[in-house]
Amino acid sequence: MTTPPAVPRTPTDSAVTLAHIMSEHDTNLYGTVHGGVVMKLIDDAAAAAAGRHAGVPAVTVSVEEMSFLAPVRAGDLLTVRARVDHAGRSSMDVSVVVTAERWNLTGPVTRVATAQLVFVAVDADGQPHRVPALLPQSAVEQRRERLARERRVRRAKGLPADPADPAGRRPE
Repeated sequence: MTTPPAVPRTPTDSAVTLAHIMSEHDTNLYGTVHGGVVMKLIDDAAAAAAGRHAGVPAVTVSVEEMSFLAPVRAGDLLTVRARVDHAGRSSMDVSVVVTAERWNLTGPVTRVATAQLVFVAVDADGQPHRVPALLPQSAVEQRRERLARERRVRRAKGLPADPADPAGRRPE
C-alpha cells in the first residue's frame, strides 16, 4: 500500500456534480430511461468523487444500495451529485443523489434515485492506495460520516445495510 496524501479533505473538497440530458437512445420499451443508464451515471459520478478524494483512480467495490424513486424520461436533465461520506485506509463510502427536471423548463425538480457505493483507491500497479482522512465540517456531514461508519461495521459482520430489515430488503 502506498503512502497517504498528507492533507485531510472535507466532503466538499471531493463532491462531484454531473449533469446529462437524457435522449431517446437512453429509453426502454416503456419510454423511460433504462435503469442501467442511470446506474452508469451514478457509478461515474461516485468514481470521480472517490478519485478526487484519494488523488488517484478509485474502483467500484460494491453497490451497497440503489433505489429508483421515480421514472426518468427522454428530455429530462439528470443531475447526479456524489460525495464521500467516509474514508478508511484505502476505501471510501460514497453517497449519490439523482434528480431530474425538464431540460427546457423551469419547474419541479424530482429526486429519482439514490445510491450508496464503496470504492477502493488504487495506485499505478493496481494496488490499494491509502486515502486521506475525511474531515466532515457540518452537522449533516458528521451524521453522514457516522451512518457510513455504521454501514461499514454491518458490512464487516455480514449484516444487511439497513438494520431495520434483517432480510436486506428496503420498504416500498
